[in-house]
Amino acid sequence: MRNVTVDNVTDVVVEAIGASAPIPARQKEIMTALVRHLHGFCKDVNLTHGEFMQACDFLARAGAVCTDKRQEFILLGDILGVEVLVDMISNPTPNGETTGTVLGPFFRENAPVLPHGASIVQKHFDNEETVFMEGYVKDASGKPIAGAMIDVWEDAPNGLYENHDPDQPDYNLRGRFETDENGYYAFRAIRPVPYPIPSDWTAGEMISFMGHHTMRPGHIHVLVNKDGYRPLISQLYDGASDYLDNDSVFAVKENLIGSFQKGSEEHGTDLYVQFDFTLADQSLAMAAE
Repeated sequence: MRNVTVDNVTDVVVEAIGASAPIPARQKEIMTALVRHLHGFCKDVNLTHGEFMQACDFLARAGAVCTDKRQEFILLGDILGVEVLVDMISNPTPNGETTGTVLGPFFRENAPVLPHGASIVQKHFDNEETVFMEGYVKDASGKPIAGAMIDVWEDAPNGLYENHDPDQPDYNLRGRFETDENGYYAFRAIRPVPYPIPSDWTAGEMISFMGHHTMRPGHIHVLVNKDGYRPLISQLYDGASDYLDNDSVFAVKENLIGSFQKGSEEHGTDLYVQFDFTLADQSLAMAAE
């Protein structure tokens, strides 16, 4: 095509997809939709070349800040509501399975495996409230799932996760717990507090450009895995926390809000919360693909 115009450029690019070398049908579907939507966006806003160059610079700077402890693109996806949308599309819950939500940018692999009831707290804070959390992991029929691995992580009372705070010990407020033969799990933690998402780089520029705030409500992250079941990525929210109704990353779900009650002498903590997780059969994940 020697005469590319505003009117035909989208079709020209789409026709080039897979024209020189065969590509998988799904790959072609994705690229075709990407080109059509991206071109449509440029036309909708009458994007200038200067704005295009600003966007290229923005993406380059976002990539430059990514490390094994910070994933800026996940954070940008959260701010735009993309990760929570993809999660809802990918992980349907037709049989009452626990709702998933965003993984977020603070997850770390290989947290220590701890025994039932152990504490994930390595460093204490003056203003902390300790929490005993317990519950059961089951399938959609209510059958307990033994041997499920629950990965948990949360922020400290200073609003920082361990991998963003040099003053916290390695893997502080992180741990993995395996359910027993009854599907039971239990651990001790600290009451999560609201915190601002990192806004010192491109994520801060994006959320400021949107005119939105940076705060997230207090929550404990959970990642539950068991062979034969779809991995569950979710969060348990503190029902008394601020920002439940205007989360900066749009990830709050009503059925993920827990009630933190006063702890007993048996619990040995200030607070207590009980929450069960229901896993979806792996066939649901395959059907969603």
